[in-house]
Amino acid sequence: VQLQASGGGLVQAGGSLRLSCAASGRTFSSYAIGWFRQAPGKERDFVATISWNGGSTNYADSVKGRFTISRDNAKNTVYLQMASLKPEDTAVYYCAATSIPTVHSIAYRYWGQGTLVTVSS
Repeated sequence: VQLQASGGGLVQAGGSLRLSCAASGRTFSSYAIGWFRQAPGKERDFVATISWNGGSTNYADSVKGRFTISRDNAKNTVYLQMASLKPEDTAVYYCAATSIPTVHSIAYRYWGQGTLVTVSS
C-alpha cells in the first residue's frame, strides 16, 4: 500500500487543521493506520492510531482530547483532526500502515512522505 499525507500548513496557536492520509491499493481497509510526528532535532513520536475498521483508536497523552483520528475506507483515507493546536505540536506528521494497531513505529511497514505542521505562538 502507498500512503500520501497532506493538509499541513501554518496555523496560529489555538487553531485547527485536518490532515489526510490517502492510500492506494485494494488492501487499505485491512490495515491499521498510525500518525507519527517528528519535530526538528527530535525522535519520531507516536500521535494516534486507528484499527482497520475504525472501531479502536489510541492517542498519545500529549494530544488526547485535542486530536481525533478517523477513517473512511470507501475513500481509502484516514484523517487526523487537530484542534487547540500548540507551538509544541509543530512537526512533520507522517502516516503509516501496519497489521495491528500499536504505538511502536518499528511495527509500521508502509510510510507516507510526511506533511509539515507549523503552529505559531
